[in-house]
Amino acid sequence: MTSLNLRHSVRAIVLDEEDRILLCRFSLPGRSVWATPGGGVEPGETPYEALRRELREETGLAVEGSPPHVWHRRVVASDYVQGYDGALQDYFLVRTAAFDPEGTLSRAELLAENITGFRWWRLPEIADHPGPDLFGPRDLAVHLGRLIEEGVPARPLAMGL
Repeated sequence: MTSLNLRHSVRAIVLDEEDRILLCRFSLPGRSVWATPGGGVEPGETPYEALRRELREETGLAVEGSPPHVWHRRVVASDYVQGYDGALQDYFLVRTAAFDPEGTLSRAELLAENITGFRWWRLPEIADHPGPDLFGPRDLAVHLGRLIEEGVPARPLAMGL
């Protein structure tokens, strides 16, 4: 049996004081996807170190301590992450005041990661969004609604695509 080569990444559910979530717009061939900021865990890096680095690079947000781990997602699909069989994604809840995202990465560096914009979204806007842009994960509104309503789960919830 062959083992899968899954990319381990971290994502931040950044919620402001009005429970709006900060999402990045990823422009990919044939589609655009709004997803949480974050990225790959580098060799020798802990998930919390990766989370702090990714948020600083992409949004400029400085995170201290260890935000709660709320979701875990496993995606097996050869076309999901180039060079991998899929991804393992750990999501952490970060509460903050609203801010204008401006990270340490230049616009060209963000574009190289397919990030073309940022936006604060309210839950109903995500749930009622007609497209054509998608959300990652597809059921983001369901999980986000549960997180806002019920708070941090006792252990991370498994998520689908």
